[in-house]
Amino acid sequence: MEKENIAVGLDIGTTKIVAMIGKKNEYGKLEILGVGKSKSLGVARGVVNNITQTIQSIQQAVAEAENNSGYKINDCVVGIAGQHIRSIQHSDYISRSNPEEVIGDKDIDLLINQVHKLAMLPGEEIIHVLPQEFKIDGQSEIKEPIGMYGGRLESSFHVVVGQASSIRNVGRCIQSSGIELSGLTLEPLASADAVLSQEEKEAGVALIDIGGGTTDLAIFKDGIIRHTAVIPFGGNVITEDIKEGCSIIEKQAELLKVKFGSAWPGENKDNEIVSIPGLRGREPKEISLKNLSKIIHARVVEIIEQVFSEIKAYGHEDPRRKLIAGIVLTGGGAQLQHIKQLVEYITGMDTRIGYPNEHLAGNSDEEISSPLYATAVGLVMNSIQNNTKSATLMVPVKEEVKIVYRQAEPEITKAETLVEEVREMVHAEVSQPKPIKEVESTENKIKRSFFDKYVDKIRDFLDNAE
Repeated sequence: MEKENIAVGLDIGTTKIVAMIGKKNEYGKLEILGVGKSKSLGVARGVVNNITQTIQSIQQAVAEAENNSGYKINDCVVGIAGQHIRSIQHSDYISRSNPEEVIGDKDIDLLINQVHKLAMLPGEEIIHVLPQEFKIDGQSEIKEPIGMYGGRLESSFHVVVGQASSIRNVGRCIQSSGIELSGLTLEPLASADAVLSQEEKEAGVALIDIGGGTTDLAIFKDGIIRHTAVIPFGGNVITEDIKEGCSIIEKQAELLKVKFGSAWPGENKDNEIVSIPGLRGREPKEISLKNLSKIIHARVVEIIEQVFSEIKAYGHEDPRRKLIAGIVLTGGGAQLQHIKQLVEYITGMDTRIGYPNEHLAGNSDEEISSPLYATAVGLVMNSIQNNTKSATLMVPVKEEVKIVYRQAEPEITKAETLVEEVREMVHAEVSQPKPIKEVESTENKIKRSFFDKYVDKIRDFLDNAE
């Protein structure tokens, strides 16, 4: 029997850590077997700043996923983000020794490995080398060069670069949690796999993943990744502004944002007010929803404008680079009310909220279909492509229980048993050999003790009989 390809994705975010276990079903859809979620401690703006707390949060999420699924996690694909991420465009080529041979996978690998040797800034490391379009002997715009003839193979690449120390810290946290690291994936690329269709990637689309600590951007055109960026602002700065603006604690600010927050101030009436309990017996605090949405609006506009400047840097105003499919919003920040309308207003581009349900099996839990889990779903899909057996079924050790069948005895048997016990007592008393002198002196004593025991036995029997 062929072993199941069980895949595991680990999303280490600023606000939450998600461990997700899944497999492909017979229809090619992703079936989620178990999910574990824990509050992310020790991560700020996508970067680990406390190793011990991050390990504890990972272990908590992993344990929950294992309990929910019944699978033991061996290794995982982890998402990488943070303000240290940057991307560059690069072109490179190789000259083939035998142009009469068709181009194969080894030629592509040779070209990619050559790009991996690029000189980076001190402390930087290449995370992804993504081929875009190939050129063979001067013939350009070739998407699939395998099987073609040619002497000079050239390609343009999208190279994703990050801080080596940040990447190693993430790896250390995972290995210290008792799990192996099978792969690293840029989080916006994982989210794109989960929420974008192939048609959107062909037409041209910008994916904006609004997380807790960072906002990630991935731009696709003609089915190829064209631009990636990580902006060091997310939902947490909105919560921080609410906390400062309304003079309340962070927990209350987060609840206000999630339950009553809106990115469009005009939607709230002036008389809509929320009362928040005061601290330690103090008077409750009344907060106007209109003021709340003004605070949220100001910060969301700032985030979207920064993302839009990245889209402009890509050159979307060029007719050949136009993003026909517009913008797709995902991540926890995409759940904010009226954010879709605000993004459309600022950018003038069609916008939709991205849910990861297109690739999920029909019987998936509704919560997993939330934009909140887009990155985790994408990481599981990435793990499936690696074809690694990332989790194994836990077989519980069953205790052997011996069942003894005993037939109920009728009441008469109890009486017979009592007589038999008395007979044995008499035999025991009489059969014990004693010296002749002792027999005479103890005869009465023996009879007395025997009689007492006999009477006690009869009394117990009658007391217990109904």
